[in-house]
Amino acid sequence: MATSEDVRENVKKYYGKRLESSGDLQTGAASCGSSCRPAPRSVTEALSEVHPEVTKRFFGCGLPFPAKLKGCRVLDLGSGSGRDCYAFSKLVGPNGHVTGIDMTQELITAARQYVQYHQEKFGYKEPNVTFVQGYMENLNEAGIQSDSMDVVISNCVICLCADKRAVLQQAYNVLKEGGELYFSDMFASKIIPDHMKQDAVLWGEGMGGSLFWPDLISLAHSVGFSSPHLVSASHIVVYNSELKAKAGDISYASGTYRLFKLPKSPAMSNATVTYKGTLAEFPDQLDFDSSHCFKKDVAVQVNGEMAAILQSSRFSSDFKIQMLDKQESKSETTPEYCHLNPFLLADKLGSSVKQCSKTSK
Repeated sequence: MATSEDVRENVKKYYGKRLESSGDLQTGAASCGSSCRPAPRSVTEALSEVHPEVTKRFFGCGLPFPAKLKGCRVLDLGSGSGRDCYAFSKLVGPNGHVTGIDMTQELITAARQYVQYHQEKFGYKEPNVTFVQGYMENLNEAGIQSDSMDVVISNCVICLCADKRAVLQQAYNVLKEGGELYFSDMFASKIIPDHMKQDAVLWGEGMGGSLFWPDLISLAHSVGFSSPHLVSASHIVVYNSELKAKAGDISYASGTYRLFKLPKSPAMSNATVTYKGTLAEFPDQLDFDSSHCFKKDVAVQVNGEMAAILQSSRFSSDFKIQMLDKQESKSETTPEYCHLNPFLLADKLGSSVKQCSKTSK
């Protein structure tokens, strides 16, 4: 792919016309990245109520559904057929709103056909979903205002974009302070060589544009986000022998991460935090990510960044937070990142890949 525009045009063709359903893709990732616990009932119920024609053309590789979405304003980057948007429509409730943005007109047109269906299905007086055509590298141009979203979601589309830094920067810009980017994507075990990036099919499958996972950390920090928090991971199986040969010794994993937009210059002090058990679906324990599982009424010491996340995000009312006098030293704020490796987490979870959106027939 010589330019970002070349990449866009190829992806539009690949997903808009060449693929009739998710079964036409050649790779396999779990339809939800394995995590500490199964998906909450509200999520599985919301997904089950999405129109089957919408689900048929779903191309994601994960299950990016964070907790506590009621009343939130959610933006879905690369919304495709609209499956996740319609599930979020149920989860945010009538007072929330979901915007889906996609560059492929065929998919936007298809998604819009089911707005009224889901409005009536969920019993809403007004629709709470909007689909807009545009580029996730330029959200303002598509009419998405800065500091307007509580949560930005993405499901296996950043790997299809040439300018990943621009995508993260735009997501950061449109989020409110304390908001989060919660996304699933394909990640590579090594830096993808240029010759693979030039292969149109490899790029369309996500294999040519997958980020080497440590690069996500530096990219996130460069645009202002917190360190990424790895939620779940699964190994991705490449079924097509030709594509497998082209990939050589590069492996792929589906990883779900959450990144937060913290206040400018937050006080980075360690803290003792206690989960109140106030989230209805998580009365006993809240699995925040693969490294932080908060049990109700059990005090846990966290580092300054996690304390800032809990204090500034929509979860602030769900925790008792006691800041400690000790300020973090420079060495303490430069942590090791092996716990963010999706390949290690997939190994640990033993997440075997079966069927998913990125799979051969």
